[in-house]
Amino acid sequence: MSRLTRRQALGAVTGAAAGIALVGVATASADTAPDRADGAAGAPGGAGGPAPFDEVFQGRRIQGLPAEAHAHAGHSTGYRVLVDGRELHVMQHGKSGWSSPINHYERFAGPLDAARTAVTSLKGASVVPFDPTS
Repeated sequence: MSRLTRRQALGAVTGAAAGIALVGVATASADTAPDRADGAAGAPGGAGGPAPFDEVFQGRRIQGLPAEAHAHAGHSTGYRVLVDGRELHVMQHGKSGWSSPINHYERFAGPLDAARTAVTSLKGASVVPFDPTS
């Protein structure tokens, strides 16, 4: 019966630690990646925010534009997303991405991705106003 030697155990632990370190470096470099033009955070569009967008996706018009920072419940994104002219509340979660109340537990690269996923999830339903006080 072969037994695990100290050298083999040390090699396995070192390999696992190196793999974890590489994942951490890759994640850190993704958080500081250059600006993107697809609505991701840091894209050109003013003050380091997401780029404006206006498109038709699955028959619905989605628009995103910088907005005056309006605070509600301590948040201020300074970005506004509309689906067929109705506001879709979006939240930026630091470097971890964006979300909306429709897909609250998912994170997206930018408000455009969050809006597209919300349109898909709505399946033709209208966006209703978001009231954080109710």
